[in-house]
Amino acid sequence: MSDGSAKPELTGTEPVAQESEIPHDSARLHVTGRADYVDDMPEPAGTLHAAIGLATIARGRIAAMDLDAVAAAPGVVAVLTAKDIPGANTASAMGKGVHPLLAEGRVDYHGQPLFLVVAEERMAARRAARLGRIDYAPEPPVLDIAAARTAGAAPIAAGLTVRRGDVAAALESSPRRLSGRMSVGGQEHFYIEGQIALALPREDDELLVYSATQDPGEVQSVVAHMLNLPANAVAVSVRRMGGAFGGKESQPAIFAALAALAADRLKRPVKLRPDRDDDMTITGKRHDFTVDYEIGFTDEGRITGLDATLYARAGHSEDLTRGVADRAVLHVDNAYFYPAARAESRCLFTNTVSNTAFRGYGGPQGIAAAERWIEDIAYTLGMDPLEVRRRNFYGEGARGVTHYHQPVRDNILARVVDELERTSDYQRRRAKVIAFNRGTAGPIRRGIALVPVKFGISYSAKFMNQGAALLSVYRDGSVHISHAGTEMGQGIHTKILQIAASEFGLPLSRVRVTATATDRVPNTVPTSGSLGTDLNGMAVVDAARKIKARLADLVAPGLPTEEIGFEAGEVLTPEGRVGFADLVERAFKSRVSLSATGYYRTPHIHWDRAAGRGSPYLYFTYGASCSEVAVDTLTGEYRVLRTDILQDVGHSINRDIDLGQIEGGFMQGLGWSTTEELWWDGSGRLATHAPSTYKIPLASDRPAVLNIGIAEWSENAAPTVMRSKAVGEPPVMLALSVPGALAMAAASLADYAFPPKLDLPATPERVLAECARQRQMAQRAPGVRAAE
Repeated sequence: MSDGSAKPELTGTEPVAQESEIPHDSARLHVTGRADYVDDMPEPAGTLHAAIGLATIARGRIAAMDLDAVAAAPGVVAVLTAKDIPGANTASAMGKGVHPLLAEGRVDYHGQPLFLVVAEERMAARRAARLGRIDYAPEPPVLDIAAARTAGAAPIAAGLTVRRGDVAAALESSPRRLSGRMSVGGQEHFYIEGQIALALPREDDELLVYSATQDPGEVQSVVAHMLNLPANAVAVSVRRMGGAFGGKESQPAIFAALAALAADRLKRPVKLRPDRDDDMTITGKRHDFTVDYEIGFTDEGRITGLDATLYARAGHSEDLTRGVADRAVLHVDNAYFYPAARAESRCLFTNTVSNTAFRGYGGPQGIAAAERWIEDIAYTLGMDPLEVRRRNFYGEGARGVTHYHQPVRDNILARVVDELERTSDYQRRRAKVIAFNRGTAGPIRRGIALVPVKFGISYSAKFMNQGAALLSVYRDGSVHISHAGTEMGQGIHTKILQIAASEFGLPLSRVRVTATATDRVPNTVPTSGSLGTDLNGMAVVDAARKIKARLADLVAPGLPTEEIGFEAGEVLTPEGRVGFADLVERAFKSRVSLSATGYYRTPHIHWDRAAGRGSPYLYFTYGASCSEVAVDTLTGEYRVLRTDILQDVGHSINRDIDLGQIEGGFMQGLGWSTTEELWWDGSGRLATHAPSTYKIPLASDRPAVLNIGIAEWSENAAPTVMRSKAVGEPPVMLALSVPGALAMAAASLADYAFPPKLDLPATPERVLAECARQRQMAQRAPGVRAAE
């Protein structure tokens, strides 16, 4: 298009490149060990290794720092502190507060980087980093949301308030109302590949940085500002990551910048790879939240008004907290219409790691809160929670507008839920669960829940909704692509291959995607928000169609490109067929450009944060899950017996990859909502800093029966590439059916008379405590059939 943006309208009828099997493009390399990650790259001659010296208090002033023993340790080449940073001492790009690369004058969390050791060998650097002698003037730390609220300090970032209607009047006139508080825990990313960077000095004060990052553009910006260099002097390259989940969006800048500082200072390559304990200690997590709410509703279970305040633990710097908290506020509706609502976020400073992006980016916390008050209503009224959910679904007309004033178009949620209710046999199984609980005298109780998910797709920061690509066709007819998205195992490169192959009518073997690099595609936005394919796939389409138009003009001047066919390695013209490679060679000899940049910006979105209203999302995805559990009410231990999932992905570009994302997202959500508990001790030290103390789901934690379905009939009504929908983040929230089922099992001990109060993660300890609470309430309440 003349303004440089991609043609936005794809009908969805264009066929995706189909072959007998389309596995992940690096699958063979992964399983054979030939996939190159940063730590697999051959180290250039003279490579040095860095390690970070960490603070051992959570808050206080640095009175003195004696690093003589560090510098004298065997193999040490240099010791660097904040004084050695020539430019900006911050790991945050502009607009996200200050996050010191190396502490300067004071410490704000236990494990904060204080100094950098550079040595000939990695183990020498690690040993030396523990020899520093630091004198502190300690101060009492603020470690959690409760302490931060008590302290009453100014928020670390501006919160968001969204309003619709007269909430006070709605609550006052509601036939029923209730209030409550819910805690939603954080989560460690626990990527397979840890944080890592390799910085190589080049001539004329340039640097090449290999970083495991979702945002090479941010790494480039942070390194350049730190070294007082222009951005064009810093190149960042990313071939692949071994998992990221948001933990490699902003946090990799810490490690890349420190490696770059040493490389620039010493004029030698420097690698920085912290061990797992240090990685978990230094880096931010999923934000934990406390949600205070009051809700009004009718005797039929329809919500009339909501007032909710969401408190987020930011940690010691802003990082991405504002955006995460914003999305949480925008997702407290989940699938439900609120006639009157006020939702507000508050971003609290604490002396802990700076929390950051995590798969779902605030959406899981907001949706978890919504499901809590739905269950409060259901148990208060003695209704099936699914029925209460249905009665509050978004509908048509006035009931089809969110609390932030965006219309919910293409709403297929009821169909998704109806289909899953039928295929999971929910009603019969629920009746069976209730009969089992009422008929047993033993400690085992069962629960079942069916939970819907509506999730918005796009960044609320409008400028981030852009993608770019560089596409080159070589004389032999092969195609080479570099785009702004990064591959972290989710399969974006495979989908990009399919999109390009489909556009040119070529087999996948003729298309190759290379590393993401800032010196090929500049000004990248992070690969996050499930938007990698949406943004960069459309940019590839734009670039491909520019080249196709040039080729079409060569063989049929004046004929619209749409009337020239590209299929099966040939180009169909009015005069007949010509081989694609032959036409490309002809184009080269006719001096026709065979490379193009592609660009895409998301249409139809707008957001006024100050007013708390707009349409921040291009479209919504819909899904539902049904889980059944068995709980030992004497120990709190439980097993997930069965989970059924139905997820909307629009017109799937790669069904196998989408199924993998759904299963992986669900399991990661299962860990977040049940077993993964972060724990800081009284001194502010992260106690759960290793696999020995932090429990991610194991293979044995997988539901005994796991049925995953894709809504094959769905096709995105929004103008996305191939009419597909995002799939990376929405499945995380499908795991909320498991805490819902656990809550039902606990509530059975008081004959479902009292709303369960099960905070997340629903660890066995919390489940056991809720079982005890239900028993106590049953004993105190007349007429309630208490469990024996």
